[in-house]
Amino acid sequence: MANQYTPEYLAALRAGVERFEVAFESWMETQSETDAMFMPGLVQRTFPKDGFDPAEIQRRELAVAEAAGLAARAVSVTGSYLMVQGLSGPIDPISNWRNMTQPKAFLTPGEVRATCASIRGRLESLELDAMTDHDDGMPAFTPSAFHPMIWTAAAPHWTIHQYRVAVREAGEALNLYWKERLSRVNVQDTDFWGQTLAAEPARPGVPRLRWPGSDTDNTVKSMREGLMGLAKGLNLAVRNVATHSREEISEQDGMERLGAYSHLARLLDQCEIKRHPDDR
Repeated sequence: MANQYTPEYLAALRAGVERFEVAFESWMETQSETDAMFMPGLVQRTFPKDGFDPAEIQRRELAVAEAAGLAARAVSVTGSYLMVQGLSGPIDPISNWRNMTQPKAFLTPGEVRATCASIRGRLESLELDAMTDHDDGMPAFTPSAFHPMIWTAAAPHWTIHQYRVAVREAGEALNLYWKERLSRVNVQDTDFWGQTLAAEPARPGVPRLRWPGSDTDNTVKSMREGLMGLAKGLNLAVRNVATHSREEISEQDGMERLGAYSHLARLLDQCEIKRHPDDR
């Protein structure tokens, strides 16, 4: 299948990440790092060093901000997002680099550096793929356009051709996200979706995800019933199979399964959470 990115584009992204790293390290020369284990999520992670001209610090900050523009695109291409406890979705550590200077920072300099290194490795892998692809006249396919949660979980394995593991990780990420959000982490996955998407009103400790709309609307009723079948079906026929099988799948099979999960994830995002009054 034709690669959706040319080698030249991927090389430009990698150069952009390297430019960001240079600018970031130059700025970090003006900063003192705190211990990453000291009060995580409660204090800022960098402080300006004494003796540096504030104007020089600002000049270097602006250079980092400028370099982050192109480098951040590489985050979506490679799926190099971070999942941060307490936040609702994937975080782009390059676009959010200044977070470490703020109170209650959720990013550290080490995480930014590690993300950049990971991105460079994944881009090199994608470049190799792009150089061996042939134009077959088919439309380009962009896995990085999948739902961010799905691609974030899949990308580290997808870019090294571990397609079965990529599908498994995507399914597990979606299950865990909603189980944590609804405080039901101890429920078996398929049962969780059956209960969460059930048509009955919420019970104490058992909230529902409900497709919005009137209960009398046939399209709404069809969506609600279909969502339960889709979620349970993907968990049984895709995630469970990818977990318990050791047989690798093809890139085509992997893309189709990730696409199905991406569609489900976007539908779930549109649902409303219904809780029993005792849980509020």
